[in-house]
Order: sequence, then structure tokens, then C-alpha cells
Amino acid sequence: MSSSPKIMVFRLREIVYTLVLAFLSILLILCLVWMFKEKGNDSALTQSATNESQNTTDTVQKNTDATETASVEATPASSGTGNYIAGVYTSPLVLGDSSVDVQVTVDSDKIKAIELVNLSEATEASYPLVISSFDNLVSQIIEKQKLDGITCSTQNRYTSQLLLNAISNALKTAQTPFDS
Repeated sequence: MSSSPKIMVFRLREIVYTLVLAFLSILLILCLVWMFKEKGNDSALTQSATNESQNTTDTVQKNTDATETASVEATPASSGTGNYIAGVYTSPLVLGDSSVDVQVTVDSDKIKAIELVNLSEATEASYPLVISSFDNLVSQIIEKQKLDGITCSTQNRYTSQLLLNAISNALKTAQTPFDS
């Protein structure tokens, strides 16, 4: 048996390419680990908040009847029938990462229409109570022509409060200066 030494000849170019590829591979792996590590912390916080919210919702549902209604009030001073500057007024409403506008159309003495503008299908799917709560609030506000005495289901009270605050902000903009 002949034992002949095997000689491997490396070209400098091949070594450089291999080192660059190894460096980029390690850099990619580090970036992925860093990216998913940060996401993992946010996801854990989000999951914890979701679980806490679910526990609160379960407790509320156990303690109250689903058909029971709650009265909601706008955080700013509630608007009654008053003098408005005729026009279309909007108020932003932030739902998660997206922004929706609440658009209120008024005459000088009447609230004519209230609509959600720029509501994407993804946001609508993410927040399924928004449409039903909004329709309920709008029908009551158009009928009463004021924000006082609005009622909603106890299951929708937080969503309704959020929507009612946005409507109230738009109506405050529409009020004549001497109505404050």
C-alpha cells in the first residue's frame, strides 16, 4: 500500500468567500435570535394582558346577566340638544394599530348622521363588537338627539364608552362657542 500524502491547495479567493459566507450566516442567525427574543417578550406581555382581560370578562359574565344593560356616559361633558355649526366633524378613534374616524354630520339644531370612516376589514375582524355597539349607540343618539341616557349591553360597555367618547369629541367641535 502506498501512502501518498494528499495535498489540498486552497486558493485565497475560496478562503475569503468561505469566511464572508460564515460571517453573514452568523450575523443572520444573531439577527433572527434578537428579533424573535424581542417578539417573545411582547407576545408574553400581550398574552398576559389577554388572559387578564379574559378573566375579568369571565368574572363579569358570571356576576351579571348577559341581557342586562348599563348606562354609559361620555367622559367630556355630555352634549344635549343644542346649537351646532352645521357641517361634518370627525374625531379619531385608535383601535390597536389602526386609526378609525368617527364622522358626525349635524345641522344647526339636529344630529343628522354618525358614521365610522376608514374602518378596514382587518380592524373590523379584530374588534367584532365595534360595529354592533356603534349601531346601537347611533340609533339611540339619533332618536334622543343627545348623549345623555344612552344604554348598552354590559358585554359592550367598554367598547360603547370608547365610541361614545369619540362621538362626544366630534360634537364638542360642532357646538357653537357660546354653548361650551
